[in-house]
Amino acid sequence: MTIDRLTTPALLLEESVFNRNRAAMTEILQDSTLKLRPHYKSHKCAAIAKMQIADGAAGMTCAKLSEAEDLADCGIEDILIANQITDPWKIRRGAQLAGDCRLTVCMDDPANIDAWEKAAGEAGTMVHCLVEYEIGMRRCGVGTTEEVLALAARLAACPHLIFDGIQAYAGHISHMEDPAERAGLTAENSIKLRLLLDRLMEAGLPARTLSGGSTGTAQLKAAEGLYTELQAGSYLFMDATYRTLDLPFGNALTVLSTVVSAKPGLVVVDAGVKSCGVDQGMPLPLGITAEEIVASEEHFQLHRPDRIPSVGEKIRLIPGHCCSTVNLYDKIYVVDGEKVVDRIAVTARGCCR
Repeated sequence: MTIDRLTTPALLLEESVFNRNRAAMTEILQDSTLKLRPHYKSHKCAAIAKMQIADGAAGMTCAKLSEAEDLADCGIEDILIANQITDPWKIRRGAQLAGDCRLTVCMDDPANIDAWEKAAGEAGTMVHCLVEYEIGMRRCGVGTTEEVLALAARLAACPHLIFDGIQAYAGHISHMEDPAERAGLTAENSIKLRLLLDRLMEAGLPARTLSGGSTGTAQLKAAEGLYTELQAGSYLFMDATYRTLDLPFGNALTVLSTVVSAKPGLVVVDAGVKSCGVDQGMPLPLGITAEEIVASEEHFQLHRPDRIPSVGEKIRLIPGHCCSTVNLYDKIYVVDGEKVVDRIAVTARGCCR
């Protein structure tokens, strides 16, 4: 079947680019001590997670308990939930899930540690834990060495929790277009983290794991030799936001749309915010350039395009953000140019709890 037979909007994955991206990440990491722990939120596909493990990933990262459950259900044995789980029911369920896999969760609060210890004790499981260190993103995590030491010591004293190390995710650096600025801030953070790791070692609380990093800092993290785990996710698919960076990954993911209206100065396609994530910017149409793109629920309006296509013509859109786009679909069509060669289920679509 060819893509012109697909009902649009449809999510496409160019197989050759996808495979080149996988190979490029393997090459980046092959001579480093950094292990890939890719982020599930970027693709939410059990089949792709299995590919990443086969490629050598140490385990998977996810954002939500429901994503972790989907991963465990498909046989992934090493899972990091890179967020705080604080709801009592979710903590109990997470403690039970630790009986099915090696589960790691992040902590930045003493009461949360106590709640996990109680739940893991009742479930008869062991839960691995990372103390989250706030490294400049201004989201979760504690910001001082003293707080990290106190939480690590509290974890070390728990019979059913294991202090593994630190999560330090500098997501605010990932999309910086200036490579020098990206490298400079990464180097500044490395100095802070080395001091923190030294203090933990001196306190008898060695951090075996330092987890974080992203697609935008993968090469930097591999070269610096500090982090042990890389939580990159977008490298597989890429998007319009990452396209502007100097990275060795290509755009493999597109949204296939159909032109529904075409007149001088305006082209309208049948994909909008309900089928293409715009939280990090508008999509990039291929084969047509517009001076402005305006989004609505079901349409993108391409204003003052450089050409006027025919009504019914198919146009591929590179999404502004791959992660939020994937979550809008039940399936991804794997393509070789114009030919559909496979279909992958988005098994964790809607797993936001």
